[in-house]
Parts: sequence; structure tokens; C-alpha cells
Amino acid sequence: MIQSMTGYGKSIIQLETKKISLEIKSLNSKNLDINTRFPGVYKEKEIGVRKLIASNLVRGKVDMSFYIESTAVETSTKINKEVVANYIKQLEEIHKETDILSIAMRLPDVLKTEREELDPEEWADIEKGIMEAIENLKDYRLSEGKELENDFNDRIKTLQRKLEEVIDLDGERLEHVRTRLLKSIKELEQNVDENRFEQELIYYLEKLDITEEKVRLTNHLSYFLQELDVEVSNGKKLGFISQEIGREINTIGSKANFAPMQKVVVEMKDELEKIKEQLLNVL
Repeated sequence: MIQSMTGYGKSIIQLETKKISLEIKSLNSKNLDINTRFPGVYKEKEIGVRKLIASNLVRGKVDMSFYIESTAVETSTKINKEVVANYIKQLEEIHKETDILSIAMRLPDVLKTEREELDPEEWADIEKGIMEAIENLKDYRLSEGKELENDFNDRIKTLQRKLEEVIDLDGERLEHVRTRLLKSIKELEQNVDENRFEQELIYYLEKLDITEEKVRLTNHLSYFLQELDVEVSNGKKLGFISQEIGREINTIGSKANFAPMQKVVVEMKDELEKIKEQLLNVL
């Protein structure tokens, strides 16, 4: 089953003194590109979290954010009383009638924050929350992947129907080419050796033969559908198959030499382009 590279996951961890919201989202990318925003107290765990994300999400542009909301009555940020008192004393020496306290509170180092140490039990809860957010994102990817899979199935089946049209037109096309050449010779009012003409005609028609292209295209389309059913999502492999499909369609178009067949080929190219666009978002 294929997976989309687009996804979103979220989890909320309620701790004793704070509430932590974790959000992780991913977009399509050729490789794995991880961007994390870690608060200072959890910074030492960033490398481990990046490895956890890499082992679970494989590919895509991934962004993860922490949002911390304090629920404790006390705060780790305190007013540095000695600094404030020193500022007030200096300001009074300059001018006593101004709002000295208001000015002093805006000066540097008035507030001090006590460094918070990482609690192992707290981190264990956070780690569970990270895994929950990752799993939610993976579920999102699977859901999006299912929609993509349905779209691919419909479009590949459309290409198969168009290929049947090409096969049906092929006999008519060769007869049309033969008739057109005979008409051109008659218009030249030249006598030609019938045997030589037949030999040259056969050689020319062999150059326009698309039997191999029809067989290969049939196989590529079947292979694409087969790869949609495998357990592991492999967008790159599907991309390679779509390139081969495009190569056969282009060759049929260049050999067609018949307007009705060329029209069908254009429709096939349009359908394939839509598949390629969607493949950019497959894991």
C-alpha cells in the first residue's frame, strides 16, 4: 500500500507543572529533511528524536515543534531585587521626579531565570507523546496514500483503455499509410516496378511497426498496478516505471503517422502527466 509524504500529527502531554503540545507535519521531498524546534531544557535530546523520526518517516520534509504552557503557580523567572535596587539608586541620583521604578524594570538583567534540569521521568512521558504524534502522522499518510492509490488505479486503467484504442487503430493505420503512398505515386504519374514497390513498402511499414511498443507498454502498465499492491510504499520505483511508460507512449506517437492514433497518444500523455504530478507526493 502506498503512502503519501504529506501528513500531520499532534499529541498533548499533561505534566505536573506544564502542558506540552507536540506537532509534526511533513511535505514531499526527494530525501529526508528534518527540522525541529526544541526548547532549551530538552535540547540534549534533539539528536535522539531526529533519529526516531528518521527511522519512522523515511522520506519527506518534516517539521516538528514543541509548545510549552506552564500550569504551575510558581514560575522559574524571578525579579533580581538587588539589580533593581541598584538601578533605582543610580536613577535617583540623576532625577528623582521621574517614574524611576518603571524605567528600572525595563533595564537589562532585571529578570533572572533559574535553569531547569531535565527530569528523566518527565522526558519518558514526552517521548511517548512524540511517538504518538509520529503514529498519527503515519496514519494520515496512509489515509492520503489510499486516495492516491485509487487515483492511480483509475488513471492506469484509462491508459490501458487508450492502449486498446491504439491497438484497434493499428490495422487501419497501416492500410491508410499504404493507400496514401499508392495515391502519391499515381499523382506523380510514374511507372514503378510493382515488386520493388512492395519491397520498399514493406520496409517502410516495418519502420512504423509498433508491436514491441504495444507489448512493452502493456507490461509496464500491469507492473505499475502490481507495485501499488506491495506492502512497502516505493514512490521512486513507481516514478521509474512511469518514465518507461512515457518512453513507450512517445515512441508510439512518433511512429503513428496517423491522425486518429496521434490524438489518442496525446490523451495518453495528458493522463500520464497527471500520474507523474501525483507521484511526487508518494513516499
